[in-house]
Amino acid sequence: MSGQHGKVAIGLYEPQPVACHEWDPRAPEVARRVAALILRRLPEAAVEHVGSTAVPRCAGKGVIDLLLLYPPGRLAAARDALDDLGFQHQGGRHPWPEERPMRVGSVHHAGTVFQLHVHVMAEGSREATELLRFRDALRADPALVASYVAAKRAALAAAATEGVVYASGDAMEYAQAKGPFVERVLGAAPSDDPGEQSG
Repeated sequence: MSGQHGKVAIGLYEPQPVACHEWDPRAPEVARRVAALILRRLPEAAVEHVGSTAVPRCAGKGVIDLLLLYPPGRLAAARDALDDLGFQHQGGRHPWPEERPMRVGSVHHAGTVFQLHVHVMAEGSREATELLRFRDALRADPALVASYVAAKRAALAAAATEGVVYASGDAMEYAQAKGPFVERVLGAAPSDDPGEQSG
């Protein structure tokens, strides 16, 4: 995948140690093209760009996170579509289960290899709703973005002090370290269902 009209080809995923990289303004275009590739294979689904690369000026691990939201009864079709496109099963110590899978891959764009995580979730699920709410809260508030980046850098610094290295494809501990910040934001953000709070 290179150039304005380059073909999107899914390559091998190469997990890297998690670091706080500056936001890459090319990431949304890469996400859009990969989403379009997925939707051509599974048009009844929806694909959303989430995570730090979806929020302007939000430093993060640099991996492009996508949500593949499948309609009822189409989990197997969603998994098969990603596998057919060349995405790989997640490795590492804490892989997501096949009932809520993640697939990984990479694409070349503008001289750079972008790593991809595609989280497969039921449309309207609580997890998907919370990820989208958190993304939208960050997009609406640059000060919140700055606080989030500071929290991530603090989590990474604490891990380094303890000799912990998070890998981008298997960073459950890193996600848990960010958890309190995310929960505070979701607890304060408006919700269509007041009973739906981040667990």
